[in-house]
Amino acid sequence: MRLHDLKAPKGATKNKKRVGRGPGSGSGKTASRGHKGARARASKLKTGFEGGQMPLQRRIPKVGFRNPFRKEYACVNVLDLNRFDDGTEVTLTLLLETGLVRKPKDGLKILGKGELERKLIIVAQKVSEGAREKILARGGEVKEA
Repeated sequence: MRLHDLKAPKGATKNKKRVGRGPGSGSGKTASRGHKGARARASKLKTGFEGGQMPLQRRIPKVGFRNPFRKEYACVNVLDLNRFDDGTEVTLTLLLETGLVRKPKDGLKILGKGELERKLIIVAQKVSEGAREKILARGGEVKEA
């Protein structure tokens, strides 16, 4: 048996309904479209058209605002930085290489979740107050990039 010998089991496939093929077919003349009206014509209606009623996408209220100038930062918590050795300069490129950050976005932000056990030099665009306190308490250094 080869691939071209395979056939669907009997009754598994149905023939396409052929409309507009005379009165004997049961769907001749108007081709099951009814009489007159926009949906009986050959021209296509706009997507979402509701016959003159206010369409759904215009009835539903608009919500929120997305600032096109918003900056989005790649965030890393202080507890994730414990994997580096003392005195390491932690930069966005280092975090990308180690896999802590997947996309660089608009820069790096260090957040204060967890405890820091290393003395590190942090180079980031943003550092939260809690993270700054924890880094400086360990004798580390924070440089704004």
